[in-house]
Amino acid sequence: MSHGDENGYDSGRTDDAYSTIGGTRQTRTRLPDGEGGDGYNAPRRPARASRSLITMAGVVVLLIAAIAFANIGGGRGDGNDGDSGSAGSKPEAASTAATGTKPVTGKNGTIPSGFAHDEQGAQSAASNYAVALGSVGMFNADTRRSIIETTHDPAVVENLLTALTKAYSPGFLKNVGLNEDGTTPSGLTFVSRTIPVGTKVIERSGDTATVEVWCTGLVGMAGQGSTKPVTATWFTISEKLKWVGGDWRIESSSQKEGPTPVNGDNRASTADEIAGAVEGYGGFTYAR
Repeated sequence: MSHGDENGYDSGRTDDAYSTIGGTRQTRTRLPDGEGGDGYNAPRRPARASRSLITMAGVVVLLIAAIAFANIGGGRGDGNDGDSGSAGSKPEAASTAATGTKPVTGKNGTIPSGFAHDEQGAQSAASNYAVALGSVGMFNADTRRSIIETTHDPAVVENLLTALTKAYSPGFLKNVGLNEDGTTPSGLTFVSRTIPVGTKVIERSGDTATVEVWCTGLVGMAGQGSTKPVTATWFTISEKLKWVGGDWRIESSSQKEGPTPVNGDNRASTADEIAGAVEGYGGFTYAR
């Protein structure tokens, strides 16, 4: 995703040196830097260091919970400070194939629940919780409480909610394009989605597990007149889970950027196309 795109949704052309040439849709082969010109004298463009406010906000949304939990739990929550247990090994080639185990069917509100008390269940829980914590519901005080209570160890819920109330301040909400009360301006569609790409168990010991979830996310405001277009982010969430009350719950978490793939040469969709897609395509229940 482009983090500082000034061209808006309606432009099918980009400023990227790897894009089509002059809008002709012609392609060309690029030699590595220092191995000759390509006829256009266009060296490889360094990656942009700047990011727009809305892109940064998208990364911050999930990071807020991670920071709060790190402070509450007194640790980084990255799985390196837990009890000794079976260390996660390198996934086998078939690790991303379907396991044959049916996905969880229970739900606590809109969030899946009743995960198996094993590594597969921990991965499923971590994926679904990442989706919930990156959703639009986190920007509303009432639904935020419901999400936190459903996904986290009851022992840390109240302290976390107090931290999140300060984080989701009227100023922060306004900066991401929302009204100060968290509602969406008329005629626009607020987008905040997290999509798990893969999971990995870092540590598992009895009633605790640390799972990493590699994600891509969408965040921004879709609709005519939006000044904060929907952009994509890539990040990895590390969730330290605890078996509480017959289900996996988050005890602490942290987040880091990437791994981030190279952007493709896809045409950016219009604001209305993005809004229609968000309203027309529902999310998934994720199971390992």
